[in-house]
Amino acid sequence: MTSPSYPGATSFSADAWQRNLPIFDAIRTMPFVTALADGTLPLDRFRHYIIQDSHYLIAFARALALAAAKADAPEGIVQFAQAAHDAVVVERALHDDYFVRFGISAQDFRDTPLSPVCDHYVNFLVAKAHAEPYPVVLAAVLPCFWIYAEAGRDILARATRPNPYDAWIDTYAGEEFHEVVRAAIEATDRAAAKASPETIAAMHDAYKRASQLEWMFWDSAWALASWPVG
Repeated sequence: MTSPSYPGATSFSADAWQRNLPIFDAIRTMPFVTALADGTLPLDRFRHYIIQDSHYLIAFARALALAAAKADAPEGIVQFAQAAHDAVVVERALHDDYFVRFGISAQDFRDTPLSPVCDHYVNFLVAKAHAEPYPVVLAAVLPCFWIYAEAGRDILARATRPNPYDAWIDTYAGEEFHEVVRAAIEATDRAAAKASPETIAAMHDAYKRASQLEWMFWDSAWALASWPVG
């Protein structure tokens, strides 16, 4: 898959996408994603995923709120404060619907600890958001937006319909979500355009690690991973 049409040909985002294209290709062909597309993903694996993703979204919203606080223009404050709101209110509404449909209670959610990969990912995001400058924070959160959007459209193109996971597919393949993704890419490219070479290098490191963690997150759900001791 070549670079999507969102970014400009010489932008940070186009470069980051191409550098990490093997990671996206590994994501789109991994067992979890393939089974989600054809509707055969076992319920226990999706339950694992949706509970962990609900935990993740809380930390993702915190990282977005910190991005808003570090924004270099009022528009960025509004954009990422709204994105933090949507991560908690809009995306978790989708999760709450699946909780009801698949018999996951609020107590089940509270009693399920973060998996090792989810714990790693949320700590990575919050640490970057606290410690790094605004452009690096944006690079760290961008893969979650962008990979979900591209995976959503890739899955939609080959999905079996009807599918027990239609709502998930339609959300992330939908134009409303892609508008948010385009805005995040544009903000990241604006920040990169003013950044030093050292900051650009840090942005690429953050983008790559977040992309790797996206693969690990879905692989963890497929493996029903939990803490091996304790």
